[in-house]
Amino acid sequence: MAEPKLRVLMVSDFFFPNFGGVENHIYYLSQCLLNLGHKVVVMTHAYGNRTGVRYMTGGLKVYYVPWRPFAMQNTFPTVYGTLPIVRTILKRERITVVHGHQAFSTLCHEALMHARTMGYRVVFTDHSLYGFADVGSIHMNKVLQFTLADIDQAICVSHTSKENTVLRSGLSPGKVFMIPNAVDTAMFKPADVRPSSDDVITIVVISRLVYRKGADLLVEVIPEVCRLYPNVRFVVGGDGPKHVRLEEMREKHSLQDRVEMLGAVPHSRVRSVLVTGHIFLNSSLTEAFCIAILEAASCGLLTVSTRVGGVLPDDMVVLAEPDPDDMVRAIEKAISILPSINPEEMHNRMKKLYSWQDVAKRTEIVYDRALKCSNRNLLERLSRFLSCGAWAGKVFCMVMIIDYLLWRLLQFLQPDDDVEEAPDINFCN
Repeated sequence: MAEPKLRVLMVSDFFFPNFGGVENHIYYLSQCLLNLGHKVVVMTHAYGNRTGVRYMTGGLKVYYVPWRPFAMQNTFPTVYGTLPIVRTILKRERITVVHGHQAFSTLCHEALMHARTMGYRVVFTDHSLYGFADVGSIHMNKVLQFTLADIDQAICVSHTSKENTVLRSGLSPGKVFMIPNAVDTAMFKPADVRPSSDDVITIVVISRLVYRKGADLLVEVIPEVCRLYPNVRFVVGGDGPKHVRLEEMREKHSLQDRVEMLGAVPHSRVRSVLVTGHIFLNSSLTEAFCIAILEAASCGLLTVSTRVGGVLPDDMVVLAEPDPDDMVRAIEKAISILPSINPEEMHNRMKKLYSWQDVAKRTEIVYDRALKCSNRNLLERLSRFLSCGAWAGKVFCMVMIIDYLLWRLLQFLQPDDDVEEAPDINFCN
């Protein structure tokens, strides 16, 4: 078989069988890169009894390393504990570019640190927005500053996300590319027969029911909309800590027959839920790029969303401030323009606007830029970490020096030539 153009290692704590925007992004991007002639390998932690090496569609190889999630699907931060297995995977698969995903993935941060220590080219994609004032954000931003101080290139999924990442990490804007998410329009198609909006208007919500996704806003918005419009019903898909609040709201206002709670919805069933509705409601308080909005628009739904870095053309979305009264007004506006919406036309526009093939080609350009970056020695790299703060810079330098020494020790105990290379397997599509 022909030699792959590039050998890319995708690293994140978030991958299938877990479902979410990051998981979908890694999967679809990997599939498109495989189609472009690259070799792609994914590294993530074990999920239940799913551990070891697995193969997915198109020959996508996945290493489920034997680490268990510690909190919110993240592995426990060990700093150096992942070095031996990261080194082995990099050598076995002859990796040329390491691509980490998501700022709060500990496995991503550790893998990028080890890869840079070993001289590999690294790229980082940030999928979320973070604040600057609360304790959690302050600590996360310092960790991000440490990781991005020594990367080759970075990718953000929206202009809002790019600005946020640059401010949080101090990274040069010239190193940060904006490449949006996309949607699989072949999977998310409008219903053959659009449900009539003359009698009942269905508003669909599919989201994790957590504070950051605006679940508390839904508790105030849904009863008011139901009071104003007797012909409106809600379908809520998703699970999370705020599920109880929504159930309590439904009981308090006697909306059991107008608010349907589906619980967690597998990604394979999302389209079947979306096509039952007319309007998609996104109440996120912070969102770098909401893939759910793209999926809804591809299914022909008009979107009502908070202003969190809008990703759709103005005629496909009605934006609102993250305030209950403003969101109710936005839903009123959406209901008034609903008759003018053509689902098939919206779907065809989404095909042209958001394509995973286009995302993969633009990501190739970032990889090429990363490969052209000069390789710095240890002293040059340490000077970058010193600029991260008076005390933090010195701590970061100590962390990197120890990582370098441990890497050299591993090379002594098991030379690179003793690591068996994995054969490339050609999977017929």
